[in-house]
Amino acid sequence: MPRLFGTDGIRGVANVDLKPTLAYALGRATAHRLAGPGGAIVVGQDTRRSCDMFVAAITAGATSLGVDVHRTGVLPTPALVFLAGTGDFAAGIMVSASHNPARDNGLKVLDGRGFKLDDAVEDELEALIWRADELGGVANEELGRLVDAADLLDRYRIHRLALAAGIRAPVKIVLDCANGSGCVVAGEILRATGATVDEINNSPDGVNINVRAGATAPEALAQAVVAGGADVGFALDGDADRLIAVDRAGRVVDGDQILGILALDRLARGALPNGGLVVSVLSNGGLQRVVEAAGGQVIRTPVGDKYIFEGMQVSGAGLGGEKSGHVIVLEHATSGDGVVTALEVLRVMARRGLPLAELAAAIPMLPQEQRTVPARHKDQWEGEPALRRSIEEAQDRLGEGGRVLVRPSGTESALRVMVEGRNAALVAELADAIATLAAERLN
Repeated sequence: MPRLFGTDGIRGVANVDLKPTLAYALGRATAHRLAGPGGAIVVGQDTRRSCDMFVAAITAGATSLGVDVHRTGVLPTPALVFLAGTGDFAAGIMVSASHNPARDNGLKVLDGRGFKLDDAVEDELEALIWRADELGGVANEELGRLVDAADLLDRYRIHRLALAAGIRAPVKIVLDCANGSGCVVAGEILRATGATVDEINNSPDGVNINVRAGATAPEALAQAVVAGGADVGFALDGDADRLIAVDRAGRVVDGDQILGILALDRLARGALPNGGLVVSVLSNGGLQRVVEAAGGQVIRTPVGDKYIFEGMQVSGAGLGGEKSGHVIVLEHATSGDGVVTALEVLRVMARRGLPLAELAAAIPMLPQEQRTVPARHKDQWEGEPALRRSIEEAQDRLGEGGRVLVRPSGTESALRVMVEGRNAALVAELADAIATLAAERLN
């Protein structure tokens, strides 16, 4: 049986392979393992229609074991991380599938520090989920309560507004909220810098989250920036923990370039702890070259912001993130936060007096292509000789400095293929060839 927990919690198609019965069992398992009778957890959600259903199921499970559930309603995932780590909660659960389509949903568990769980604790929760009915229950007078905690969002809002108040950025911004949970607070925080903010894709209806919008589809943002004569565009994903930027000419500035902008600024000021930048194995080799040339060091981890954070803890680094736009600025947050990332980009623009395009130009990227291959048997790719030969041959053709990375997705039934090298045409050719073969062999 495959592991329930992937790189970012439990994911699946809502009400199909991720059912409310599983959320109920997770509520009981979390209450039993992390809270205990008389304890409390905080539960938040994004804007998907299925979120109410899953929150109700989690609530039923946790309260049945005597644990209070503080329901925040819609808020960004980094807001829930902040609340879980600063309140009197034994755990937090975020109901969100982040950048995935509206039909999907996910269940992400945090501990009382606001940290994602260690793999060992996730394994314990998974074992408890499968025997959730054996965990018993409490008498009526000991049942947990559902607490309306919508006002808790103000704690996060006040903290981020204070960060924004320290930045003077009288620029024009277009903000793409992806019809997700960033709609409730992101625009207000960015305006506190003195910026003029035009918001797009900020009318969630339960089914339009991430639809041709947000960090995974920045084309609409690029058009809006150019058409409106804005200085910069920022695109959040569905739960607002990622950020992708767009310069005034409509060119996309991805997570690697954002990390480069922040790292170079900090290195120049002697403000990058240990000179370290933690990135995933997917991050572009061009970023590594630039940071190392400036006197920094790059530490690579497996894909997933959980592993980025662990790498930061081990190395003492204060900055880390992924090409996808997850950026952790440890002095402000222990997880990716798209709003904080936007504030930090604005801070560098203001400090340097330079537009985003000029800052991004200092981090030239190597040609890199990524493919997502729907694959029913994604975990069996290493057992396919033809696929392994194709990967080895591709590596040989790329030569020195080239990379091929193939891995099963931690959030979808898919195989991820990444190819990087000096020759853009060859990189694209090899990525397509490997992806085509993988689709044939793994379905």
